[in-house]
Amino acid sequence: MSNRSTSISRMPNPGEFVPELADISAALFRATGNKSVPRTTINLIHLRAGQIVHNTYLTVLNTSFLRKAGESEERITAVSSWQDAPYFTDAERAALALVEATVQPAPHSRERVTDEVYAEAARHYDDKAMATLTVAIGQINFFIALALIGKPQPVASLADEQWD
Repeated sequence: MSNRSTSISRMPNPGEFVPELADISAALFRATGNKSVPRTTINLIHLRAGQIVHNTYLTVLNTSFLRKAGESEERITAVSSWQDAPYFTDAERAALALVEATVQPAPHSRERVTDEVYAEAARHYDDKAMATLTVAIGQINFFIALALIGKPQPVASLADEQWD
């Protein structure tokens, strides 16, 4: 085990203790890879979720995925201010609004995902794509818990060493 005083990670790799984690992760990636929603859109919403929860691991990883997919620096950088950025399609905006509504705390006495937010997303995505977006948001929420609690090393690839 490495020296904990210089470690970023708070805990060892949870997959060492819960080996089913690899199966869960693989199943989530397969489920969101059904091509009903572009992988770029999924990475955009995952990046936005990482920004919302202020997690370097998730923001670095999803920024890297977007760069590897050939996304422009303008689009990647503007995810944090997508509402007024000219770089996103209406469908991407609807997906970003949906992840924000799901991940951010709700205003007092109001639901997070309003009928308006849902209707706008449903205008751009068919039933299969809406189900896929929902799973993709659940996927990032699953990884948010691991990233916030375990605090793995920021990496640009899932092949890199994340836990020390």
